[in-house]
Amino acid sequence: MSGGGFLAAWRLKRHAISFVQSLFAEPEPEQIAWLTALEPNGDEDHARWELRYARRAAGMLAAQRDAVDDRTAAAVGRALTESFHGDRTIARDRAEVALRQFNERLAAYREVLAARQTTPTRQRLGQVLLTFLGRPTSASEDTAVRAGEIVEQALASANGALRREFGDVTLPENVVPSEAAGR
Repeated sequence: MSGGGFLAAWRLKRHAISFVQSLFAEPEPEQIAWLTALEPNGDEDHARWELRYARRAAGMLAAQRDAVDDRTAAAVGRALTESFHGDRTIARDRAEVALRQFNERLAAYREVLAARQTTPTRQRLGQVLLTFLGRPTSASEDTAVRAGEIVEQALASANGALRREFGDVTLPENVVPSEAAGR
């Protein structure tokens, strides 16, 4: 790898680590309280973890969908995986379980964002959050929409953090970021 390539790879890794650190901020207390009230057993820790997973999934989705450079998602994915193993809120022997649970949620949120349906995306995102919380069918439409607002806020926050860390670019619809550099 040339000196320039090494430096670029190092910068990408540093930015990815910094971006991922922003995803590990603790959820808002009012969101925790609201979600705890909906958790079937009133389990605050479970509610907090679902909000953590939603924030981290939002960051990964932002990196996959909106990054300036298509290598960003892979770098963020690596940094995110490493962060799970170093997270002090996860017992060492539970990091793989937490990572597997995260990946299940990431896949569910990704599916909602990719699917075109008549039910509003916000409501479907909220239904994912509530399903993992343990309320798959008992939530009212208003509750699902409120939960979806929380997930959308996480997506917006992650997208802002992504732009701050990696930069912003506008490309034509038919151009992938890696092709833009060669133009």
